[in-house]
Amino acid sequence: MNDPASPAATLRTALADLLHGLPPTEVTAAVDRLIATYRGDTPTHAPILRDRADVAAYAAYRMPATFEAVHSALTAFADTLPDWTPGSHTDVGGGTGAATWAVTETWPGERGVTVLDWAEPALALGRQLAAANPALAGARWQRARIGEDLTLAATDLVTVSYVLNELAEPDRAALVDAAAGAAQTVVIVEAGTPAGYQRIIEARDRLVRAGFRVAAPCPHSAACPIAPGTDWCHFSARVGRSSLHRQVKGGSLAYEDEKFSYVAATRLPAEPAPARVVRRPQLRKGQVLLDLCEREERLRRTTVTKRHGDLYKAARDADWGDAWPPHDSAS
Repeated sequence: MNDPASPAATLRTALADLLHGLPPTEVTAAVDRLIATYRGDTPTHAPILRDRADVAAYAAYRMPATFEAVHSALTAFADTLPDWTPGSHTDVGGGTGAATWAVTETWPGERGVTVLDWAEPALALGRQLAAANPALAGARWQRARIGEDLTLAATDLVTVSYVLNELAEPDRAALVDAAAGAAQTVVIVEAGTPAGYQRIIEARDRLVRAGFRVAAPCPHSAACPIAPGTDWCHFSARVGRSSLHRQVKGGSLAYEDEKFSYVAATRLPAEPAPARVVRRPQLRKGQVLLDLCEREERLRRTTVTKRHGDLYKAARDADWGDAWPPHDSAS
């Protein structure tokens, strides 16, 4: 993230250039409307991003957070299949293309990229921003209705980020089925809310029925061990804020935490983690409490103490969403 030539840094610069000179009041008003839309019942008959002002606001408001959430999910998947790199990528409902940037951050280099969205202003802006990323030089930005009539060409990787919440149930099912029919690997990200988690579980179940294996975050492809209605599985990604970003979003901190739920499923021989840290670790004097989702299809809290030696050091460094135990600590 500190590399000035990385896609993450390049995207931050491209967004700053995009927003330079735009009246902050205009962008803030559009952000307020978008927040109300995304937190409410989103209409499925029209694009949310209606014009250039909406798209610029969306880029300021959502692209950095979407990038970090998708990158976190992709990194977790990449750890399960370290020798694989996608040769092609389709981003469904990709809007301004945050997921395409996250893919190039995870797997550097060029590949065939197609971004599908039904909002032409979003595609136009995504194309403009992508000019700053050499890995996206050949990307195709295509208008498409995301729903029951969607067809996808064969591809190595399909990403779907923050899209299912905009669709009615039949369209969600059709989208997941289309992704399963086209891709070797499917990564879906939703908001880290109970409703977002439920949409992920529905998609996860559908992918498993289509013959996919869950690679992350789950250590297994069986039913989620969380009793319905009692809790939800989600994670957190730290997002740096520029000064303009803070102004647009009305915040004072230099960062924010994006909560998200996700599933990464594949037909490839991925090796899921033995367990996943599903809550923020709790540090106590001489011990660390870890809440784990385990390969044995259960949730369990484990206590790692100083007597565990190197494993204790790893536990102190462990973060919410990490695989457990770390590769260099696994026995």
